[in-house]
Amino acid sequence: MKKIRVGVIFGGRSGEHEVSLRSAESVLNAIDRNKYDVVPIGITHQGRWLSSKNALAMLTAKDQIQKTLTDGERITFGAEPSEKGIVDVVFPVLHGTYGEDGTIQGLLELANMPYVGASVLGSAIGMDKDVMKRLLREAGLPVVEYWSLRKSELDSFLQSNIRELPYPVFVKPANLGSSVGITKVHAAEELAAALTTAAEYDRKIVVEKGIDAREIEISILGNDDPIASVPGEILPSREFYDYEAKYVDQDSRLLIPAPVSETQKRYAQQLAVAAFRVLDCSGMARVDLFLEKTAGKFLVNEINTIPGFTTISMYPKLWEASGIPYSELIDRLIALALERHAEKNQLRTKY
Repeated sequence: MKKIRVGVIFGGRSGEHEVSLRSAESVLNAIDRNKYDVVPIGITHQGRWLSSKNALAMLTAKDQIQKTLTDGERITFGAEPSEKGIVDVVFPVLHGTYGEDGTIQGLLELANMPYVGASVLGSAIGMDKDVMKRLLREAGLPVVEYWSLRKSELDSFLQSNIRELPYPVFVKPANLGSSVGITKVHAAEELAAALTTAAEYDRKIVVEKGIDAREIEISILGNDDPIASVPGEILPSREFYDYEAKYVDQDSRLLIPAPVSETQKRYAQQLAVAAFRVLDCSGMARVDLFLEKTAGKFLVNEINTIPGFTTISMYPKLWEASGIPYSELIDRLIALALERHAEKNQLRTKY
């Protein structure tokens, strides 16, 4: 039986570059080599595309590989010159901008290449926390109160809102993940610095009301008929689940399954699937919810269309707890990508 040729793309021009490398290592280690021929494709911080040994070197040598590469070691999209044919399907393991935001998905659509995960639209919506929350709210799904502003509006926002915001608030780049650039602001005098930090990563900024809530996460898998995993709960080692708590500290705890009632579990799963559908997602996503401690109300925090795939990441751990081990999860995601691509290619492109 002919093996499916899978291009695993990782790295990228994003503040989440290093997280992507960790996720890619896990995928490359878990993918079934009896079923798949794997072509590793790395993208450096500078945007250079690499394949095979050069791409794998990114995972171990980190920045060193970017200093030693020559122009002759670049690749053309799809395959090395020494490799025959092109890949059958692409598995993007790119977190953040230029990977999770619809850009790589657009390139793959133009190339008529099957790929794992959400479409251009779903990816772009999922990355933009402002647009995402607007659509969720429009669909009647509960979200946290928030404000959005452009980088050019920092001064006017401070003048108008600095004393009026319901502190604490969270200040975030609108288009990034892994808690990069996020600050918890406890009082008015901390707001300006937090906005400046967020503006270093994005030209649009989101300010969210801080609430006393538990952090519940649910993994989604599927295209038109998505399914939800058991819920998990995060107990961060720090004041909130920031970058250090996610990827550096070893003290953060993941409770799988989350200690919730059966009624809460079912509602959370339904809410997560509803968010997945509203935002036009496909393949996979992790939906992050808040469960207010006093009111017991669920709120949709955000959706991640390319969730973390590291060995400690919630997305694969939740599916493992739901009966789908890591390697089988990869199988299903590749099958979903091929299924969606085949359906799309049946559509008319001429009139």
